[in-house]
Amino acid sequence: MATTRQHQPTSDPVAHVAAQLNLPRGGVSSVLRLLDEGASIPFVARYRKEATGGLDEVKLRAIEQRRNYLTELDARRATVLAELERQGKLSPELSARINECFSKTELEDIYLPYKPKRRTRATAAREKGLEPLAEFIWRQSRQGSPREAAQHYVAPAKGVADEDAALQGARDILAERVAEDAVVRKRFRDEFRTHAVLRSRKRKEYRDRATKFDSHADAAERLARIPSHRLLAICRGEAEKVLRVTLEVDWTRLVPLAEQRAGLDRRSPSAHELRLAIHDGIKRLVIPAVETDVRSEAKRRADEAAIEVFAQNLRELLLAAPFGAKPVLGIDPGQRTGCKCVMVDATGNLLEHTVINLVAGDAARQRALETLRSCLRRHRPSAVAVGNGTHGRETDAFVREVLTAEGLGPEATICVSVNEAGASVYSASDIAREEFPELDLTVRGAISIARRLQDPLAELVKIDPKSLGVGQYQHDIPEALLSRKLDEVVESCVNQVGVELNTASAPLLGRVAGIGAKLARQIVTRRQAKGPFRSRQQLLEVTGLGPRAFEQCAGFLRIRGGLHPLDASAVHPERYGLVERMARDLGVEVGALIGNRPLLARVDAAAYRQRDVGDFTLGDILQELEKPGRDPRAAFEPPRFRDDVRRLEDLREGLVLEGVVTNVAAFGAFVDVGVHQDGLVHVSQLADRFVRDPNEVVKVGDRLSVRVLGVDLARKRISLSARTSAPGRGPGGRGS
Repeated sequence: MATTRQHQPTSDPVAHVAAQLNLPRGGVSSVLRLLDEGASIPFVARYRKEATGGLDEVKLRAIEQRRNYLTELDARRATVLAELERQGKLSPELSARINECFSKTELEDIYLPYKPKRRTRATAAREKGLEPLAEFIWRQSRQGSPREAAQHYVAPAKGVADEDAALQGARDILAERVAEDAVVRKRFRDEFRTHAVLRSRKRKEYRDRATKFDSHADAAERLARIPSHRLLAICRGEAEKVLRVTLEVDWTRLVPLAEQRAGLDRRSPSAHELRLAIHDGIKRLVIPAVETDVRSEAKRRADEAAIEVFAQNLRELLLAAPFGAKPVLGIDPGQRTGCKCVMVDATGNLLEHTVINLVAGDAARQRALETLRSCLRRHRPSAVAVGNGTHGRETDAFVREVLTAEGLGPEATICVSVNEAGASVYSASDIAREEFPELDLTVRGAISIARRLQDPLAELVKIDPKSLGVGQYQHDIPEALLSRKLDEVVESCVNQVGVELNTASAPLLGRVAGIGAKLARQIVTRRQAKGPFRSRQQLLEVTGLGPRAFEQCAGFLRIRGGLHPLDASAVHPERYGLVERMARDLGVEVGALIGNRPLLARVDAAAYRQRDVGDFTLGDILQELEKPGRDPRAAFEPPRFRDDVRRLEDLREGLVLEGVVTNVAAFGAFVDVGVHQDGLVHVSQLADRFVRDPNEVVKVGDRLSVRVLGVDLARKRISLSARTSAPGRGPGGRGS
């Protein structure tokens, strides 16, 4: 029988995905079709709402993920069926079981008895000719005893010295058979998933030594309930060989199931040998395999939870409020090598750079003052962006003094502390070398600080997200899984905000739906050779950018002052004709519609419905015409740190400060209070109510009023509270 006739791909993936995700079948069908045609998630979410029924990006990603899982499952199913047919063991019943399963784990359980395996005790026993004896015991005949039967298989030359050796070999074969029963494995796996207790203990050599894993040194918790961050911490302690970790569960109550599956007949003389084989198979083969599976599943869930935390933090960081297209003086603080200063114009182009030194004596400080004053007078920047690294607060204070003396602050020129995480990574990257080949990497870092104040998203897309310091146990998470999720977040943020076609860098353009790194470089090359794009249609002149890519990317690219007024909006070119018809019906030009609320109120949306244009699309178009090219990010507001608190030593218990949330983890939030060391607000201190998930109350970039609970100078740790009541007491409200 041909393999192709036996392999039945997931017969109705639409129905399966819709049921799994509890989504409308019609919407799922449209999404799967669009994805198969090469559409991107941002494009489908924004411009194909009629087809999907308005499914948001989160649901679209879930559909895509389930689709990919089923594709992988089908590929594995085909491989399994082909191998079984090659072995001549593919019965109609077995084929049906394989074709009806929708779980990779279940598929592997079914395939396990037939899977080519490394040499085992059962393999050795078969080579010694003991399989007929195993079959005798398995049949549980009431005629004759196993020991009598074993006498016929004693063969010292084959390594079977006596009856006991023969019986042991037969039991090894039966133990493997019991362990490969898919029903038994599933039931034991479910038991471990539900009831297993994860216990961690310090290894003997660490029992009298303080470690960072001491809080997990003698812990026991139900695996199904353990928080992701705690499980990852325990796994790290085990990996570093500080902790010994075990799973404990009372599995003995499942033994009768295994005995039933084996058909144990207690009246048979063979019952004792079969029972020994069953117990051996469970203890030696099933339990270790199931424990490995369940721990891997739990670790994967913890990884996914940590990735979601990282993704949420990254989203908030990328969508932080931009200062805007204004000239900025960027300063990368430094003591030994001085502070690197760069002046960039409103579009981020470098105008000049220099170095000032604030700690090399009075003469150097005076020169620094004159240099900074001269730069401020020449360029009149709207802001000075100071990196928040070492020496950042001192540099910030110096800049404020100069601004005040010059009469430039705080209204005319503001001084802003900028999170410089990842700036050094960018400065040494290929992207930075390509942008500024002639500059020292320290100067590139200062440019990055200035630009990330102007537009955090445009600058941060150049940096590997894992270098931005907003993750949780990121080094313990599978690299491919983390990178894929973070790429999705960056893509989502870029397309949500939109990109200015004529000023965007290649890394930023590369994140636009349908473009990618190669086409982004082609766009920049075309822009450099022929000047700014005057219309979206000119994108089709770019080498390699065809109609499909144009359809995907055009709506997310903006051209200010282009030939068509809608080129500066999120209205897709495929709907220009529709908007032009609206304008004609009102007797005005398209440009007159844009931003004109009274005129737009006269548009009868119902008159423009058609097969692929419904309420979703019309609503988006009218909203965009009312506020074209609106930036969804919040308005910029600089953080305000206390001038008398600059070092860890300046903190004292009870002090109330304003801080900025820099990272959110499952166990709490880290807050920058201006002392170069973030403090931790434990989840129990985030609000005067129970908080299960810190993301319920805080996001990266939030301003937060906090109170100092304690300072550990030796370990450089700060404990903070955002509660309005006394620490650990009664209700109130979140202070922010």
